[in-house]
Amino acid sequence: MRSERPLPEPVVRIEEVRELARDLVVIPNRRVQLVPNIGVIGGTHSVLVVETGMGPRNAETVLGFAAEYAAGRRLYLTTTHFHPEHAFGAQVFAGEATFLVNRAQADDLATKGAAYLEMFRGLGEPVARQLAGVEIAVPDVVYDDAYDLDLGGRTVRLRATGRAHSRGDQVVTVPDAGVMFTGDLVEAGQFAIFPWFPPHDTDVSGIRWIAVMRRLADASPRVVVPGHGDLGGPELLADVRDYLELLRDETWARRDSAVSEQTIAEEVRALMIERHPEWDGREWIEKGVGCLCAEHSASEHSASEHSASEHPA
Repeated sequence: MRSERPLPEPVVRIEEVRELARDLVVIPNRRVQLVPNIGVIGGTHSVLVVETGMGPRNAETVLGFAAEYAAGRRLYLTTTHFHPEHAFGAQVFAGEATFLVNRAQADDLATKGAAYLEMFRGLGEPVARQLAGVEIAVPDVVYDDAYDLDLGGRTVRLRATGRAHSRGDQVVTVPDAGVMFTGDLVEAGQFAIFPWFPPHDTDVSGIRWIAVMRRLADASPRVVVPGHGDLGGPELLADVRDYLELLRDETWARRDSAVSEQTIAEEVRALMIERHPEWDGREWIEKGVGCLCAEHSASEHSASEHSASEHPA
């Protein structure tokens, strides 16, 4: 999971905080790698924090801001998925906020959290510093597919999407404000992040991700808060959907021609960079190709099995 350039210190800074609606603000990531966009959503009696930042020190910054913002209101915490920059500060909120996530994400934290902690520590000293002292938190409340959180005069919808960028992705929407927090299902100005690390982690699914993006695009939110990058409107959802569909189509067309996966990756990478020369994260294109090649093989195997069952010898 190496970046093509050295990683900066992934520090959350309370700067340029943006108000999206009444009692709803975002702490922007300032386009710093491994810093997420963080939401703070208020109601009359409670406040929900979305994402912790990476590690205890970042989470202390976020909690300090949220507690001051809440001004005595009850605190909740949720995270869009289990990856370190989104969820590996949750321990700091223990006793201060109720930590609430979907079941698949809770399972990811329990089964893969430790491995991801070690993997991210290997990304360099700036990242390792922020991950010092991390303990994988256990959520206080776990739901299966959908949870409506009443903050007092405002209901926030938490929805598990099913397997896509990760197995436990969750989207957080604020219907009265038309705001959607997508986590890493959506990035702005960056190629989609495919955590495709066989044999260690192959939960990402390009096919399912496309289906999720189609559903999210149909919701037409007013504001989309991506996992990383600048905030935008529904065009961000369309951009990711279109990119993933093109990545699938170009990968599968070459797979059908029986060329090598290395050749597919080289050709598709060049095409995607030509299409989006301004986007960051080019290292994720090959990961996406690898994932979609595996899904192509799986779909072919499934189709052949289905054909054999319909036409037995």
